[in-house]
Amino acid sequence: MLPQQLANGLLLGATYALFALGFTLMFGVLRVINLTYGFYFTLGAFLALWLTRAGVGLVLALPAAAVGSGLVAVGIDALLLTRLRRARADELSYLMVTLGAVLALYAGMAALLGPDIRRLPPGTIDEAAILLGPIRVTAAQLLILGACAVLVAALAALLRATRLGLGIRALAENPDAAALMGMATGRMAALVSFLSGALAGAAGVLIGLNFNAIHPYMGESMMLRGFVVVIAGGLGSVAGAIIAGLLLGIIEVLTAGYLSSGLKEAVAFAILVLVLWTRPQGLFGRSAAVRA
Repeated sequence: MLPQQLANGLLLGATYALFALGFTLMFGVLRVINLTYGFYFTLGAFLALWLTRAGVGLVLALPAAAVGSGLVAVGIDALLLTRLRRARADELSYLMVTLGAVLALYAGMAALLGPDIRRLPPGTIDEAAILLGPIRVTAAQLLILGACAVLVAALAALLRATRLGLGIRALAENPDAAALMGMATGRMAALVSFLSGALAGAAGVLIGLNFNAIHPYMGESMMLRGFVVVIAGGLGSVAGAIIAGLLLGIIEVLTAGYLSSGLKEAVAFAILVLVLWTRPQGLFGRSAAVRA
């Protein structure tokens, strides 16, 4: 039983890591705690649901939903946050604006679509089990793991091996210096918003596929896990988000399997508190020197 639980935790943790990766990117580059991020997760799941119901295969519905979520993220960023960025508003201003926005977005989606749980169409993906020794996996789980691996590798390659990635890293390091060097920081911020929204949308599709349960408020509980992964891994650390996401998934599955499924959220919150008590900078974060 333990190998099966570990495999399930690894698959779930890969999705958590993917979700937190976009959150980490947004905070690490733009220095914004954007609470609308959970809405992009929900939106991606619904876009994939509508596309599959229209007859589009999941292989096409997944990237299309990710792109759609990314474009919505760019629009919301331009509408709500660009003016704050130009005014050099403090972090609390971003937090309050995005909190109000995400509550309105969730309420609007629930009023428009209803709060009921929706399922992907039967036969969206082959449900036959594949035995790998003592471990039983499905095609959906393999797709989840493969999609997460491809997206993480693509993001790493973009950040480390392209001029766009160099620009993103320069913006994260010093926005003012990047602007003085001629970088179009507004466009670069929009690109970061798009990438973050696309990663959240892709994670929403994969979580919806894993549990086959899609509803307007599914992004709320995911945001708690996103905070746990980002803080535990270290704010702005891509490697930390990946490792912390995998660990959280394994811990949640083991908790549900050997204790109670109702304790999963409590365990996530306990991990968050313990990390803040013992290592506030996270597993891979670095302490900042405070100078008088």
